[in-house]
Amino acid sequence: MSTSRRTVISAAAAAGLVAAAVGPGAGAAHADGGGPGDPSPPRRKRFGELADGTEVDIWTLSAGGTRLRVLSYGGIVQSLEVPDRKGRYANVSLGFGDLASYVAGSPFFGALIGRFGNRIADGAFTLDGQTYELPRNDNGHTLHGGDQGFDKRVWRVEPFTRDGASGLVLSRTSPDGEMGFPGTLQVRVEYTLGPDGDFRIDYEATTDRPTVVNLTNHTYFNLAGEGSGSVLDHTLELAASRFTPVGETLIPTGEMAKVAGTPFDFRRPKPLGLDIREAHEQIRYGRGYDHNLVFDKGITAEPEHVATVTEPVSGRVMRVATTEPGVQLYTGNFLDGTLTGTSGRIYRQSDAFCLETQHFPDSPNQPAFPTTVLRPGQTYRSTTVHSFAAE
Repeated sequence: MSTSRRTVISAAAAAGLVAAAVGPGAGAAHADGGGPGDPSPPRRKRFGELADGTEVDIWTLSAGGTRLRVLSYGGIVQSLEVPDRKGRYANVSLGFGDLASYVAGSPFFGALIGRFGNRIADGAFTLDGQTYELPRNDNGHTLHGGDQGFDKRVWRVEPFTRDGASGLVLSRTSPDGEMGFPGTLQVRVEYTLGPDGDFRIDYEATTDRPTVVNLTNHTYFNLAGEGSGSVLDHTLELAASRFTPVGETLIPTGEMAKVAGTPFDFRRPKPLGLDIREAHEQIRYGRGYDHNLVFDKGITAEPEHVATVTEPVSGRVMRVATTEPGVQLYTGNFLDGTLTGTSGRIYRQSDAFCLETQHFPDSPNQPAFPTTVLRPGQTYRSTTVHSFAAE
């Protein structure tokens, strides 16, 4: 734990802050027991019920000064609370306060994404000579596994505590042919809050037939606090010298272009909004940032640091480490004021950013990209860690 983070957590504890209610806004105090730095066993409450009567739970994790709430529906991160430089807590992830809103039309807020994160061109790919057709749920393409992807499934959840950490194991069996994907996929995902307050996600999957897999999490972040407004003053640094340009419908061209001299150069820290209105073809296509950036490190066995985001007013800092070769940077371009979040405020364009660590979009159709093929006998593994501080 950094000195600054230890200091703000201690300050919060001294002020008598305790655990937060579901869906607090910026500056919310904790309210359901336990010091903010103390690990506690995961707690479960009923969150709602689907139309078929399936119950959906909300789980609360607390460790190292971070508070996380997760739904069994979609593995959704419903809230994520961390302190600012003065020890004041805020929920820094966008979401809803009720299940009906998630079911009715969530833009993947906080969701566990699969079988294939991001886009697959024309809703089809060919593997071992056989073509597989998928749902076309995004301008004639497949987005995030189709219209009934992992984000809309109820997951089995098992809680655990170990070595000062608090966590959940989410698992499900994706049957052969689900959303058109071949093979029965056994999926296991761990959400862990470590003793330093790090939020770690470990993904694992196996298959009984050759298939393609690309799992990620789609949390929308605003380090000033959910519902507080634009994130364009957040500063971002990314260890990425290249990106994958897209066409008008956001499908990669297959090129891996240099970021130098483009709005996609975050190799040195700069505000998200600095170049977002540049008259650049790629920015026009995405209506902002909605692009995959290629990490210089490539694929790694252990998570390596790739990104730092800083919010200047609160002093909150989020650092991201991953084993993945790329990240989809998204600046909430399609938030249009029609959704009301947990704070009771509406979400508008650029009110959040996403850093979706993953393999590249449309990889099954792009032979030059790192492969996303998984075969029987192999195990898909991926890890991403979000670390928080206040400076």
